[in-house]
Amino acid sequence: MSTRKRTGGDVRDSSITLEDSHRTGTPRVEEISDMKGDEWNIAILFFLYVLQGIPLGLSSAIPMYLQNRGVSYRQQAQFSFVHWPFSVKLLWAPVVDSLFSARFGRRKSWLIPAQYLIGFFMIFLSGKVEDWLGIDHSITHTPNIAILTFCFFCLNFLAATQDIAVDGWALTMLQRRNVGHASTCNSVGQTAGYFLGYVIFVGLESAEFCNAYLRKDPLPHGIVTLPGFLYFWGIVFLLSTTLIAVFKKEYSSTERLIEAEPYLGVAQTYRLLWNITRLPSIRTTAIILLTSKVGFSACDAVTSLKMIDAGFPKEKLALMAVPLVPLQIILPLAISKYTVGPRPMNIYISAFPYRLLFSIVAAGLVWITPFVIQNGNIPIYYYVALILIYSLHQVTLYSMFVAVMAFFARISDPAVGGTYMTLLNTLSNLGGNWPGTLALWMVDSLTFKQCSAPSIQNNTCITTQETEACLKAGGSCTTFVDGYFVETTLCTVIGWLWFQWGRRKINELQVKDHREWQVVQRREDEKLWHITIL
Repeated sequence: MSTRKRTGGDVRDSSITLEDSHRTGTPRVEEISDMKGDEWNIAILFFLYVLQGIPLGLSSAIPMYLQNRGVSYRQQAQFSFVHWPFSVKLLWAPVVDSLFSARFGRRKSWLIPAQYLIGFFMIFLSGKVEDWLGIDHSITHTPNIAILTFCFFCLNFLAATQDIAVDGWALTMLQRRNVGHASTCNSVGQTAGYFLGYVIFVGLESAEFCNAYLRKDPLPHGIVTLPGFLYFWGIVFLLSTTLIAVFKKEYSSTERLIEAEPYLGVAQTYRLLWNITRLPSIRTTAIILLTSKVGFSACDAVTSLKMIDAGFPKEKLALMAVPLVPLQIILPLAISKYTVGPRPMNIYISAFPYRLLFSIVAAGLVWITPFVIQNGNIPIYYYVALILIYSLHQVTLYSMFVAVMAFFARISDPAVGGTYMTLLNTLSNLGGNWPGTLALWMVDSLTFKQCSAPSIQNNTCITTQETEACLKAGGSCTTFVDGYFVETTLCTVIGWLWFQWGRRKINELQVKDHREWQVVQRREDEKLWHITIL
């Protein structure tokens, strides 16, 4: 099933991070956290991360609309590129970190324009999105996938740029002893924003959900609309950005700016990244991260859309996330106890075959759903079974996620901790994005349909236009081979073969000497850094 990927900032698990230690050039010192004096700063950070999650949630809600509009899976694959900016933000993060107006503020130089653009962009989208989705009160037409993809890609690009600025600002906005709270603001805030933009929006937009749970008298529409939701959050972005620009100072003194964030040029930052990628251990790790999720790609990218095709209402599918929220909070804490020590990836290896097995279980759920759900009515036993199975899937997913994050923390060179971790997170996110996009793209190619109307020849019902032509001719589209089931089988086989190779390589990486992961950074003068590979 489709699951949200963590796309936020770096992992920070102490009051002074590796990145902070590197930037200040001082030893890492543990201090007791005391939020006194930082209450407003923590609230501001939390709110900024909530804003960041809104575009992410909306980008996950749009495919539900598209699926109900009968778009092809190839078109869904095209739209899936909107999720890529958060996974490749490393490409322009050095520019955001290095080019700024010292007078206005290093982080505000990017944060304020990015959030203003998001606000204006949302207001602009609110007047156009229904037409582009193919929803017109008088005329029905097909969705404009190209322009939808472009617009939401730009929206997420701006949100990713805001994320880079906020992640950097968190290190100086908070007092040193409270920097560890930045990661909490990130994870909780972004999750809350995603929840508002996806789960809450889909529920309140659904007439069925609102009539069943929120109204006495039924109405043909939900409480909110997509244009109204976009317009509201566009205004929120504009107002909140203005308040931050006017009233929130970035630094209390120039000395703090110099001490906390010494300047590292764009070219030097890219050179640092290049030298990290030249390490043989990192190259092997990159191959593993970029290929490990191929086996789960059909399950993660296609299953939720197939469930909608099978008759599962989109609003109820989105609301399945609600009972899983406590589980998603508890799981990382519980699993982290087993990922300490020199071999954290043992948990990753143990969870891998069970996650592969879930792909087969998910395909079974898709197959059985049309026989169980009638007219959108879901039997309680089926809903409970679905939540139970999905909960087990979350255990395998978080086991792998927590294990790989612990592995990153163990191998990252403390001298360049922030950059090192960001590179590894980028590789991990890309390893989930490209197989998911490819899986969506290939479903139609592996599906074989035929129109039953005798007056139409060679109509395969793959595109929306062909399906409409078949229906107009009085025929119906008959599926002989469903590409989803073919793809699930292929991915499971590929995943099992990868597992036989991958677990051996992972074990080899876990026993490597720490020197094989290190990049030494020597300072020759106060302005230039030269990188040397050990």
